[in-house]
Parts: sequence; C-alpha cells; structure tokens
Amino acid sequence: MAKKIAETPMMKQYMEFKAKHPDAILLFRVGDFYETFSDDAIAAAEILGITLTKRANGSAMHVELAGFPHHALDTYLPKLVRAGRRVAICDQLEDPKLTKKLVKRGITELVTPGVVLGDNVLRSKENNYLAAVWLSSDGAMGSVSLLDISTGEFVVSEGTPEHLEKLLSSYQPKEVLVERTSRSLFDKVIGYRGFIFEVEDWSFAVENNRRKLTAHFGVQSLKGFGLEQRPASIAAAGAILNYLELTSHHEIGHITTLRSIDRLSYMRLDSFGWTPAPPLAFLPPHRPHRDSPPPVGRDGSRTYG
Repeated sequence: MAKKIAETPMMKQYMEFKAKHPDAILLFRVGDFYETFSDDAIAAAEILGITLTKRANGSAMHVELAGFPHHALDTYLPKLVRAGRRVAICDQLEDPKLTKKLVKRGITELVTPGVVLGDNVLRSKENNYLAAVWLSSDGAMGSVSLLDISTGEFVVSEGTPEHLEKLLSSYQPKEVLVERTSRSLFDKVIGYRGFIFEVEDWSFAVENNRRKLTAHFGVQSLKGFGLEQRPASIAAAGAILNYLELTSHHEIGHITTLRSIDRLSYMRLDSFGWTPAPPLAFLPPHRPHRDSPPPVGRDGSRTYG
C-alpha cells in the first residue's frame, strides 16, 4: 500500500482481508456502501470515474477513500473486471444493528477477468476464456489449457511457443495464468500481452494435477482424454482447476470433458487469415454461445467441447 494505515479496529479488519488478496481491489462493505481505501481507492476512482476523497484515520493520518452504494455493484463491478482487475468482495455477514461489536465480515466472492459467471459482467456474444500456460525450463516447448467457465468448454494443447501464442491470439483469453518463477521466460518467448496473473508453481505440479483431473471427471486415468502420457498438458489443465478452487468456484459440474487440440492439425494464421494446415483440415476453435446448449452427439447425449 502507498502508506501506513492507522489500525483502528475496522481498518485492522480491512487490512487482514487485503493481506489475503493483495493483487485484488477489495470492495469493503461499510453500511450501505462498498468502500475502497489507499491504492485501491486511487485505482477505483480512475477506472469508475467516482470521487476520490480522504478520511481521517487516527493520529492526524489520512487515507484515500472511494466508494459507491452497495446496490450499484452490478454497475461498477463489470467496469473493474473489464479493466483487467481482480476484485474481492467483502460483505457484512451480520446485521450491524444486532451487534455492539465490530461487524463480522468475510470475502463472499473473488471475481477475476478469466473467471466470471454473472451476466452483468459477461458480454452476451463473447466467450470468456481463462488460460494457463506451462513452459519447459528452456522455453522451447510448452502447453496451454483454456476454459470458458460459463459454457464448460475446456481444451488443452502442447507445442512450441509459436503454437501456444497462436492459440492465445485465437481464443483471446481474458486472463492467463503462469508460474511465478516462469514469468520472465513467458514474456521472453510468448508475445501475447493480455492480463497475466502469476500463481505459485505448485499449481502446475503434474502428479497433483493428475489426481485433480481424474477426481473431477470421475475416471481412473486420463487415457480416455489422450493425456495419460502427456505431463505438460496435465500441468496446464490441472492449473485451471486449481485456480477455480482458489477463487472459490466450486459449481463446476458442467465441465464434463477436456478436448485435446493436435498441434499438427491446427489451422495456421497467414497474412491473409486462417487457412487449414495441410495435410489435415481442422475446424476453428469451437466457440459456443454462453446461452446455447452443447452439441448433440450421435448417441443423443450432450457434451461440451
């Protein structure tokens, strides 16, 4: 934060939540308003076009403050997310009128550019992809997984940095997860410059992610997905599920399959647009409308991907 904030009881409570989500703008419910403080207030005021003020914060100290009525959340939240900001919403968990102590508060939602479900944030005609990119230590090869949580479309692919960059450019994910220790390598070998978020390296741990994926899909192995012997794909795909858990998105039963994209059959982009890469033709990325049902299979069932 820009300055030390005097630790009044409420501000101490605020700082405890802020410490858990340092990369997010924290919307802190105070009465009928969501308030932001310090650096968050400066950023929110600029993005939302709301007034930035200062409030006394004990011992002649002042802290920046910007807020809006709680009922206007659906108006302001989309603006923050579309500006590429992560947002942690901290609500009052009890009626202030029924307690004489500090009101109990808690994080009720963590919204990020790549993990959005609310129609108030999503654009109706656009997919909203979250991506995870894993790179080998030398940056020569890697993998990418992409998920649209609103439709359940989940894909993964392996290849050179050039291949990964083409996929990112095609799908245009709103958020890209990378290992914290690989961020400089990512910037060096991948030209895509969307919203990049660094996660701890364990998020890409292969064996943990193998268990995560098999548990989610209710299978004994990943052979049916063609991924059993593809640790790079497992690392990237599992990182997506880890991030959903981290952001408290637990209603993911609609993610029913994981589709592997073959690098050799993927369409390449030339100076005139998309053309099929010989000798195999490949359909463009499947982009279902969020409100459309999944395609019907030959057996009459519906599956995503």
